[in-house]
Amino acid sequence: MKQRLLFLGPPGAGKGTQAERLAASQGLLHLSTGDLLRGEVAAATELGCEAEAVMARGELVSDGLVLAIVRSRLEGHSGGWLLDGFPRNLAQAEALNSLLEDLAQQIELVVLMELDDDRLIQRLLGRGRADDNEAVIRHRLEVYREQTEPLISYYRQRQLLEPVEASGSVEAIAARILELTS
Repeated sequence: MKQRLLFLGPPGAGKGTQAERLAASQGLLHLSTGDLLRGEVAAATELGCEAEAVMARGELVSDGLVLAIVRSRLEGHSGGWLLDGFPRNLAQAEALNSLLEDLAQQIELVVLMELDDDRLIQRLLGRGRADDNEAVIRHRLEVYREQTEPLISYYRQRQLLEPVEASGSVEAIAARILELTS
């Protein structure tokens, strides 16, 4: 079983759902950047206080700070892990690669969850969030394509990328992912 995984895919493809399932079933440390930031803030760590101050100003947390939090979770961790939601662009991928080289914990597999726009939009609209209207969703998909398309090539060139069809039941998608990781 591959033990160091990265999940990529557009908003609404089910990365978080599938990452939680796989991490729980395989005993992997699930590193979701949003959850990591909230956890550091809640624990009032030095990094959390720094992140909270940045977010309180309405700014995005820097790549350096996110990487420092990822490093703090992976240093001394000897088991497997799954990164979900980071990196989001090429600069972050290169910085993450350097960090993982320092820790001698290279990514073994990048799972690209693929789903067509119509299904993504329907899935996101079905969540019923106030900020999920079709115009906002289409913009988020554009941003995803601008920032993340280079990551697909980046990981494909490193022969780490495996696409997964992200349609069907949660269980069917999970089975496809499990087959890739075995």
